[in-house]
Amino acid sequence: MSQPARQPATLNLGLTAAACVVFVAGMVGMSFAAVPLYRVFCQLTGYNGTVRQAETAPAATLDRIVTVRFDANVGNGLGWSFRPLQREVKVRLGEVGTVNFLAENRMGVANTGSAVFNVAPGDVGAYFNKIACFCFTAQTLAANQSVELPVTFFVDPAMAADSDLATTDTITLSYTFYPATAPAAPRPVAAAAAPGGANPL
Repeated sequence: MSQPARQPATLNLGLTAAACVVFVAGMVGMSFAAVPLYRVFCQLTGYNGTVRQAETAPAATLDRIVTVRFDANVGNGLGWSFRPLQREVKVRLGEVGTVNFLAENRMGVANTGSAVFNVAPGDVGAYFNKIACFCFTAQTLAANQSVELPVTFFVDPAMAADSDLATTDTITLSYTFYPATAPAAPRPVAAAAAPGGANPL
């Protein structure tokens, strides 16, 4: 009885090498996709204190009141001052609130910042929703420009049904602005404000 022909060893090695290349390429692709996928996951679930984005306010409000405190920070290299105009507000669950932050570019050149945010305690992230926020897009300030930046939010009434948050009455919404682009080359403030030349936005 004849033996089946064996495949050449070189063919087996080639298939193994090809499988390894595909595996490595897949792992590299997954590593690049991990960050945006994680960000989407956090925004959908409120995981790790990430607040959620909403298009409309809830249909009803509850009598339960929570205090929302605001924290503002600036990362190295941006050259801004940044603070909330109100340190805290009291809102009912489901009630829409709007507060303003003040950002000032203290550099003699326009630059752009992006804000990252979270809430504490972290479990509240699943119920804290923003309808509008300066953090959704990068913000560009002209040299020495000051601007008020609003955020409109609500705390989902569903939080009242979460037994883990039954005693939570204070929420902290925290922002940190970081440089969004490489800083522009310095130029004299007087030149930027010369007649006929508007400051860039």
